[in-house]
Amino acid sequence: MPQALTLQYTIEERTLPNGLRVVVNPDPSSPAVAVNLWYHVGSADEVAGRSGFAHLFEHLMFQGSARVASGEHLSALQAVGGHVNATTSFDRTNYFETVPPGAVDLALWLEADRLASLDVSQQNLDNQREVVKEEKRQRYDNVPYGDQLHLLLALNFPTDHPYGHTTIGAMEDLDAASLDEVRDFFATWYRASNAVLTLAGAIERETAFTLAEKYFGELPALPAPERHAADRLPPHEGLPRLEVVRDVPRPALHLGWRTPSIDHHDHLAVEQALAILAGGPSSRLHKVMVRETGTTEGVGGSQFDLAQGSSLALVSARTRQGHGLDELETQIVDQIQQMADEGVSAEELDRANASYEREWLGELAQIDSRADQLGAFATLHGDATQLNEHLRLMLDVTPEDVQAAVRTWLAPEARSILYYNTQTPEPDTETPTIETPTIETPTIESKEQA
Repeated sequence: MPQALTLQYTIEERTLPNGLRVVVNPDPSSPAVAVNLWYHVGSADEVAGRSGFAHLFEHLMFQGSARVASGEHLSALQAVGGHVNATTSFDRTNYFETVPPGAVDLALWLEADRLASLDVSQQNLDNQREVVKEEKRQRYDNVPYGDQLHLLLALNFPTDHPYGHTTIGAMEDLDAASLDEVRDFFATWYRASNAVLTLAGAIERETAFTLAEKYFGELPALPAPERHAADRLPPHEGLPRLEVVRDVPRPALHLGWRTPSIDHHDHLAVEQALAILAGGPSSRLHKVMVRETGTTEGVGGSQFDLAQGSSLALVSARTRQGHGLDELETQIVDQIQQMADEGVSAEELDRANASYEREWLGELAQIDSRADQLGAFATLHGDATQLNEHLRLMLDVTPEDVQAAVRTWLAPEARSILYYNTQTPEPDTETPTIETPTIETPTIESKEQA
């Protein structure tokens, strides 16, 4: 095994008596400390008729606790030069701050206080419901292509599947939610045994564990909540299709596939297949669709990294003047079929590897991103030290692995199809634009600075 492919970050994990998992990554080269809490709860854990609860708490967690006033968590850490944020996704909700070393005690005290005594009052619930509604209007309802993710989830997952609804949820569900139901959600999922605390950066190992015990050790030792994981879904059959008409600048196409969850051995091979197919200017589809035929202003491919049974892979593009969505679809399907039949070259995989290695190492160089990845590996993979092995595993993927992944998971006959048409007739001439090399697929997470 080439030594360079196995990273050497110092990572240690201990579990407190109350079940809190603490991950420490000392890094004396960092000027700051990242404090990151992953709670193993996301929109996939919501029950029918009560969607949006996980994301709601992303907001409620900043509304005060027994010894902290509403908004004070944010203001206190910003006052000492800290950066604070939170995100919600299908499989987790995380809260994080990057602070000077002298403010670590403050950050941990604030996190522990809201975990122990969050103020889930009727007033806070009512206020934050309205905040979420405004967020939905701004991010989903009143922007071009804002409902793409909702449509894609409906097309690719059954209605009752954990991934069958967006993280922001349905506003009618939030309106119908009682205070007791919201408090029960917090009591069920927000407990020490369902959390991973990561401390990374300018902090010594024993100091980090001592502080974690000091601030979180008195929290009750409750059992971890029971999770009902979904089974892997079968590949699509019959080419499920959805066509909509919206007031958008350009028609858009999304092709989707049910791919394996993040713990499956094929997951990384699917990632590399999508990178070779549609991952930037050197990809096959960019060469054919943007540079050679000009059928699209950009094309992109990505895979949602999901933990329960199935993930979702997408290839997306928007038309250029004089071209149709059916033409884009044919070009994409032809290239996928060619990959399945003929495989990929070592040179293509080397380019994909080089790009991935650059992006991955760049992400880990940032202490806050590294802490977040440690929380991800600890929560979703069960072992934070897998961070050191991830790049090696990705670079171990072979051209044969990629071809097999395309045949198994990205077969043209197993695709779903979303045609996102414009209701505005296209002009006779096209206004010149700066070429956009890629189209980003819809995001699955809510990210807010509360």
